[in-house]
Amino acid sequence: MATPITMPKLGLSMKTGTITKWLKNEGDKVKKGEILVEIMTEKITNKVESKAEGTLLKIVAPKDAVLPVGALICVIGEEGEDVAAIIAEAAAKAPAAAKSSAAKGSSGAARPKLSAEELDKIKISPAARKLAEENGIDYSQIAGSGPEGRITREDVEKAIDEGVGSVEEETDDRPTIKVIPYEGMRQAIGENMAKSYTTNARVTHHVRVDMSGILELRKKLNEGVADKDKISVTAILTKAVARALELNPCVNASFTGSEIKIWQDVNIGMAVALPDGLIVPVIRDANKKRLKEINKEIADLAKRARKNKLSVDEMTGATFTITNLGGYGSVDFFTPIINPPEVAILGVGRTTEQPAVVGGQVAIRPLMGLSLVFDHRVVDGAPAAEWLALLIKLIENPTNIFI
Repeated sequence: MATPITMPKLGLSMKTGTITKWLKNEGDKVKKGEILVEIMTEKITNKVESKAEGTLLKIVAPKDAVLPVGALICVIGEEGEDVAAIIAEAAAKAPAAAKSSAAKGSSGAARPKLSAEELDKIKISPAARKLAEENGIDYSQIAGSGPEGRITREDVEKAIDEGVGSVEEETDDRPTIKVIPYEGMRQAIGENMAKSYTTNARVTHHVRVDMSGILELRKKLNEGVADKDKISVTAILTKAVARALELNPCVNASFTGSEIKIWQDVNIGMAVALPDGLIVPVIRDANKKRLKEINKEIADLAKRARKNKLSVDEMTGATFTITNLGGYGSVDFFTPIINPPEVAILGVGRTTEQPAVVGGQVAIRPLMGLSLVFDHRVVDGAPAAEWLALLIKLIENPTNIFI
């Protein structure tokens, strides 16, 4: 008997998944537990095993299909078995929101581009023409539903939704080193960041902070400790941020558009760079954990992130994010993009020895750049400055982190 295989729920917060790669083709034999397909959600690519054994009779969801949890993706059964009823039943139950990005704009071949004179002869309302031009839609490819085939605003809106008539980019035949498809993780990051950048009312506070206290504390903590267990500056800094969020939670918040939630839990997202993107694993209840726990968890999460071994749940639920470029030795300050629905993010720059006034005297101190970016719709400049001042005090007097 044929077995329908559906989009699995790979995390508590997962609602949809994207088919990124099929490891089997239609007609191939499949063993139970064998890797069948790769599915991306929340910037993680998951290798999904087959829950049935037999022949892959039908792939319902092609590469790049975006489907909700529970939607049919393929059918496995005995060779030659009729699966039409299973597919028809799944299609009848499929929500209208389910779509394939690969299918956009696939309704027939594009017509040749028309000259300006020919475009002028096309019957289209002024409002529809303006909307098409604003959205890069070639309205010569749209069938009008108005009188005598006139293209209406509704026709253009439908074309935008379906991806029909999108103006194709001109080809560039110059030699390249590498061509990277804009898909998967890269596309997920890009779309998320673009939405955040255009939606949030971003303000950034920049400041330098004296790292002498943290460096001295780290030196004492690591005396006689094996290299694999040594406490990192990142761990101490994370603990300081968690303590500051606990004492003043004004930026430990989320904004959904209808309400602002100030969180009790302090869950720190730690941005980790990958060869082909960026992911943000989460240290939950960072304010309640010992420094050694945080240090160990940061190392473990970063290691598994680079091996694509994190679960969706380990990448969701952050209330505040830290992104650190200090290790590259080239950036003092930068303006990271807020990871929605969070309302703030802290950018950490490099630590360099610089002259500073200490007790009325000029002295050389290790100074680090901090950049607090916050959404002004939720947090005003003064409260954000107060929170940053608290963080500076904790960093420059690190023993207070543990009080």
